[in-house]
Amino acid sequence: MKWRICFCILIALILACDEDDGSNELEISIPVSVAEVKKGDIQEFVTSSGTVDAIEAADLASEIEGRYRLAKNPKTGKPFAPGDAVTKGQTIIYLDNPEFENNTRIESRKLNLDISKREFEKQQSLYEKGGVTLRELKNAESSYIDSRYNYDNARLELGKLTITAPFSGIITDLPYFTPNVRVPAATQLAQVMNYSRLFAEIKFPAKEITRVRSGQTVRISHYSLEGDTLNGAITRVSPAIDKASRSFKALVEVDNPEHLFRPGMFVKINAVVSEKSDVVIIPKEIIISRQRGNIVYVVDKGAAFERVVEIGLENASRVEVLDGLETGDRLIVKGYETLRERSKVKVVK
Repeated sequence: MKWRICFCILIALILACDEDDGSNELEISIPVSVAEVKKGDIQEFVTSSGTVDAIEAADLASEIEGRYRLAKNPKTGKPFAPGDAVTKGQTIIYLDNPEFENNTRIESRKLNLDISKREFEKQQSLYEKGGVTLRELKNAESSYIDSRYNYDNARLELGKLTITAPFSGIITDLPYFTPNVRVPAATQLAQVMNYSRLFAEIKFPAKEITRVRSGQTVRISHYSLEGDTLNGAITRVSPAIDKASRSFKALVEVDNPEHLFRPGMFVKINAVVSEKSDVVIIPKEIIISRQRGNIVYVVDKGAAFERVVEIGLENASRVEVLDGLETGDRLIVKGYETLRERSKVKVVK
């Protein structure tokens, strides 16, 4: 029992001596990571979201009935399939209908066109020599024009037997039909989209209506495609605010040459409303809000010192510092959470 009492007295004496010597000498150095304050560029965004769609899209349907025959892709040697690229005017599907072809009488109309053209040219030559009257020349011209219309109409009718791409793009839908099956008129046969350029109609909060303008740059990203960001621009801005949602509409267009984004994707859209170059930039997450202002810590001679900073432009990750820091300052970027003024620190990587 006596040795326990002696041990407790000894501990008390040691603690008393430590208090007399001062607690600062035993203060533990807090490990921190630092980064040198530098200048850079910063952009401020107004953020929205929306669904992107192809700049060109067409649903292709049959105008007349015919037996279904899928054309071959000359690049693959196989019948066309969804995902294949097509050029403007390229045939995707044939509809065979011999009876309809015969009724167009394309060959006889072509022959009549050739005959009437020669007759008109002959009458022109004779009229110049005084061999025919003006009425006879005009009759020949009228016959030639009628023949040309008849032939052009026949070609247009025959064109209904082929389903062609109205513009260069990608086949996005191609419903299956058994080869040689007869499909009726007005049947949906294919869908073609050009999504090398996309657009989105989005909404911004009403408070941003004075900052969002046509022509501003936008950064578009997809939530599941990290690191893939496309550049675009705002092309239209509505001057009116919706009463129900307290927002206004804007139209965004974006270049998508590598087809990274697909029509129908839900994307995040950052409109660049302000930007600066060659200004002091620091990470946003290291700023601590205190009663006397926004605080960051810098290292000097093994200790942490508070700096009150004035903030300018900011975005989700970085802020501009207008006052309170200078280039070259050693800014604490990790381990700052528990620091106080003049806390001892140990710089680690």
